[in-house]
Amino acid sequence: MRNVIVTGGSRGLGLGIVRRLAKSGFRPIAIARKEGDEFTAAKRAAEASGSGPLDFIPFDLTEIDQIPKLVAMLREQFGAIYGLVNNAGMSAHGVLALTPDAQIEQVVRLNTLSPMLLTKYVVRSMMADGGGRIVNISSITASAGYNGLSIYAATKASLVGFTRSLAREVGRMGVNVNAVAPGFVATEMTKDLTDEQRQQIERRSALKRLVEVDDVADAVHFLLGDQSRNITGTVITVDAGNTA
Repeated sequence: MRNVIVTGGSRGLGLGIVRRLAKSGFRPIAIARKEGDEFTAAKRAAEASGSGPLDFIPFDLTEIDQIPKLVAMLREQFGAIYGLVNNAGMSAHGVLALTPDAQIEQVVRLNTLSPMLLTKYVVRSMMADGGGRIVNISSITASAGYNGLSIYAATKASLVGFTRSLAREVGRMGVNVNAVAPGFVATEMTKDLTDEQRQQIERRSALKRLVEVDDVADAVHFLLGDQSRNITGTVITVDAGNTA
């Protein structure tokens, strides 16, 4: 069974990815600060349905100095790491000029620095084991401007550059590195959108609808699967045609 680390896997999009992977034979290992009721319910449902196990490891990804120990523990407990999905992140709504410096630093630490360092230590084990898959969750805000999301957009754009360059570095060692750029998904991070804003997004989309969690989870699953063995250094956009 292929072990796949999914950060931010206790709820929302991350949990959707965990569920999708478990159903198709992967062994997802969710990482988040706390398990939460949503993950606990999903774990019970998986056990009842006979789906694959849903493993959870509590860890605060902003504690970047502890990441090497985390990866060592994961390898010791679960064995070889086949995949890594860097999904954990936080948004920062508001104009840049009024955003506290501490909040900017917090967003950059979780959305950019943490996935880079986690990838650094995970990719070492992947290269030693003969290959693996890395999927970074970016956003359409990385390539399209949205008012009040400049900080968030900057962190997600950095993951795209990280994805493309890392794919060049580790490809010859059998590691594929790709990104998925979701549009606006109905999760905890978009709960502050008003009905009017949601309708505006739907009108702007070519398919006239919002993206579902399962749509993004399917794209991640594809990039982790054997069908995508010759796909690396690219970004799959899942936004119902919002940026078409």
